[in-house]
Amino acid sequence: MTNPYHSPVLLNESVDGLNIKKDGIYIDATFGGGGHSREILKRLGDDGKLIAFDQDKEALVNAIEDPRFQMINENFRFLKRFLKFYGILKVDGILADFGVSSHQFDKAERGFSTRFEANLDMRMDQTAKLSAYEVVNEYSEADLIRVLDDYGEVRTAKGMASAVIKVRKEAPIETTMQLREVLQRFLPRKRENKILAQVYQAIRIEVNQEMEALKEFLLQTPEVLKKRGRLSLISYHSLEDRLVKRFIRSGKFEGEPEKDFFGNIEVPFKRIGKMLVPSTEEIAENNRARSAKLRIAERI
Repeated sequence: MTNPYHSPVLLNESVDGLNIKKDGIYIDATFGGGGHSREILKRLGDDGKLIAFDQDKEALVNAIEDPRFQMINENFRFLKRFLKFYGILKVDGILADFGVSSHQFDKAERGFSTRFEANLDMRMDQTAKLSAYEVVNEYSEADLIRVLDDYGEVRTAKGMASAVIKVRKEAPIETTMQLREVLQRFLPRKRENKILAQVYQAIRIEVNQEMEALKEFLLQTPEVLKKRGRLSLISYHSLEDRLVKRFIRSGKFEGEPEKDFFGNIEVPFKRIGKMLVPSTEEIAENNRARSAKLRIAERI
């Protein structure tokens, strides 16, 4: 069967970053098409174990038939809960690729892409109650401004929110193209797709609670990683990367690192190497890799 998911971004670099031990226990927190998982399994011995998370039921078709592999159809924000359920207290490494999969972008009816006419959806977990439709049609003007400003960094957030409120009083905005029409006057021709992508990103992040989930996930990693266990994390936009960078640096998302009684800084991780980005060759083969940033850290 042809795998409709994208080729894994920074595949070797991210898996190399885990510094895999043959008998180790590893987490692929964002399974998707399973590309990173397959590479991890290649490097594990018979006694190794890999646990993968993905909240999208459509990812289950890619589950790997391997006695060392365990698939969990849940959001990675529940990492610790499900590890405990399976009797695992500590792991040797955690990999996560926070991007939306090509499969999700390319499947028109999911509503993730600016390229297709589709119902406003954008749910990664198809059982979730909140969709893009509710955000666009039920959020207050203030909340729409917040979403567009905070998660899309859209300069015309106030004007867009006002336009949405005005139009939806007459009839609901139900599809991606209807939303585009409502926002058309805020989309200058040369920057139309870029700004629209920022709008879609903002709504998608709100629908899927991506920033909250990422924070919850990161806060659990020091508890479940063994000493010298590795984090290998791929981000795609500045909001994600900022959280990852700050957490690796200080164990927090805001403010200064914690200090002990003697004033020594206490942080859970040390950075391994510099931030890595895809090569020009990889970007040429997979344009969606262009904004990827990989950060690797080790549990102290």
